[in-house]
Amino acid sequence: MDIFRKADTMSTMATNGGRRPRRQYTEEFRAQAARLVLDEGKTVGAVARELDLTASALRIWVDRARADRTGGKTGLTTAERDELARLRRENRILTEEREILKKATAFFAKQSR
Repeated sequence: MDIFRKADTMSTMATNGGRRPRRQYTEEFRAQAARLVLDEGKTVGAVARELDLTASALRIWVDRARADRTGGKTGLTTAERDELARLRRENRILTEEREILKKATAFFAKQSR
C-alpha cells in the first residue's frame, strides 16, 4: 500500500472554516486511485472512503483518467488540458500587452498635438 502514501499535506492552516485542510497528492497516487475505479470496478464512494478522499476529487481524477484512456472522446486529455492552460495564459498576457499598447498610443497621440 506504499503507492497510496499521501504527498506532503498543507498543515500550516490551523483551521479552514471547519473544512478539511487542503491536501496534495502525487500523480502516481491519483492514477492508482482512478485505476481502482476504472479497472477493478469499485465505486467512487467506496474507493474514496477506503483512501480517505473526497468523492468529488476522486471523481475528477477518474474522469481525467477515462479521457486519457479514450484519447479525448470522453473529455479533455491531459495534454489538451495542459495546452488549454498554456493558451489561456498566453492569451491573458497578449491581452494585457495590447491594453498597454493602446494606452501608450493614446498617450503619445496627445503629446504630438
